[in-house]
Amino acid sequence: MLLWVGLGNPEPGMARQRHNIGFMAVDVIARRHGFAPWRQRFKGFTAEGQIAGEKILLLKPMTYMNLSGDSVQAASAFYKIPPAAITLFHDELDLAPGKIRVKRGGGAAGHNGLRSTDQRLGTPDYWRVRLGIGHPGHKERVTGHVLGDFSKADLDWLLPCLDAVADEAGLLAAGKPEDFMTKIALRTGDQKNGL
Repeated sequence: MLLWVGLGNPEPGMARQRHNIGFMAVDVIARRHGFAPWRQRFKGFTAEGQIAGEKILLLKPMTYMNLSGDSVQAASAFYKIPPAAITLFHDELDLAPGKIRVKRGGGAAGHNGLRSTDQRLGTPDYWRVRLGIGHPGHKERVTGHVLGDFSKADLDWLLPCLDAVADEAGLLAAGKPEDFMTKIALRTGDQKNGL
């Protein structure tokens, strides 16, 4: 079983925030691939389904971003899922809006959801699907940008990006992150690809 985790914050008023793009991604994946209804477990919501013949547990931690690792650890411990079979979908300031990169391991780069997961799993050695939200340009504007809602204009890149992630999820499930990134880059017009 693979564990795919969308990072976000649980308050209804936060649903459209850039920080919640991880929740958005797993919601679209669940709908596109006919996953079972979401149910409350592991300090979050889970939905089960299959993509490319792989059984996948989707998870949306409801612990707030800073404690996301509590939910990830609970689900991974229950199903005995090793870090190498865990993928987190999260917002990435250091990528332009709509750009997507996949990597395994690495630092938290100031992302509290990653930091919490690193601490609770005891390792950063899991996969990350980094969903670009762009950087506001100045350090003091980062918090407002991350916790700000996507604008109407953002939907022009956000919706095609989320659709591409869901449509090409089979490549991710099959352990082909490079092909996943390439297909998304071709669909969204981003030709600069790389792990």
